[in-house]
Amino acid sequence: MKEEEIREILGKCKNVAVVGISPKEDRPSYGVASYLQSKGYRIIPVRPDGDTLLGEKVYPSLTQIPKEIEIDVVDIFRRPEDVPPIVEEAIRRGAKVVWMQEGIVHEEAAARARRAGLKVVMDRCMKKDHQKMF
Repeated sequence: MKEEEIREILGKCKNVAVVGISPKEDRPSYGVASYLQSKGYRIIPVRPDGDTLLGEKVYPSLTQIPKEIEIDVVDIFRRPEDVPPIVEEAIRRGAKVVWMQEGIVHEEAAARARRAGLKVVMDRCMKKDHQKMF
């Protein structure tokens, strides 16, 4: 994906569902979510357990986030083999972008997302890209 496309995503997409966010402050998923929140993004934590994280309600899956909450980006912090069902949920939920964090690549899931009209970012960090571009 071109740098200008990344810049456009980071500039326009403000609601970020963070799948696989950890409640542990020393984990990358928490650090990225906390950083994005400090820059004005709405973070929607998605993980199997927990009540709230970063002051936001935790949802067990993307499809359990209420319809009135728009999801712009699904930021994935899970192993590559866990990505396909998350992408399917992102498609069903009407997300605009699937973002696989650094070290996460799944070509088949990416192709499926693109066929459904979503933009796909793989093996990049939202926090690092935001710091670099803004």
